[in-house]
Amino acid sequence: MNTHASKDPLHGVTLEMQINALVAKYGWGELGRRININCFKSDPSVKSSLKFLRRTPWARKEVEDLYLMMLNAGSEKAAVTPIDSPWGQRRDSGYER
Repeated sequence: MNTHASKDPLHGVTLEMQINALVAKYGWGELGRRININCFKSDPSVKSSLKFLRRTPWARKEVEDLYLMMLNAGSEKAAVTPIDSPWGQRRDSGYER
């Protein structure tokens, strides 16, 4: 069985999902500072943002770029082994067996 895996990181991710994830991480205030558009600054809501972003390709691109940057930053953090993990300890670090 051959399954097709898309190389596009936005495949299957709706614009609404992106906005909700960005708002959950940054909040409306920080989102308005990072992307300078009024729908994030003046009485922000998901509904008004979706309406504006669907009609404004350059703004949608900025949201998608910030979403991808957030995903990449999250995957880099996940790749780092926590210091309190036994696999993160080196033998000469004082960790006793």
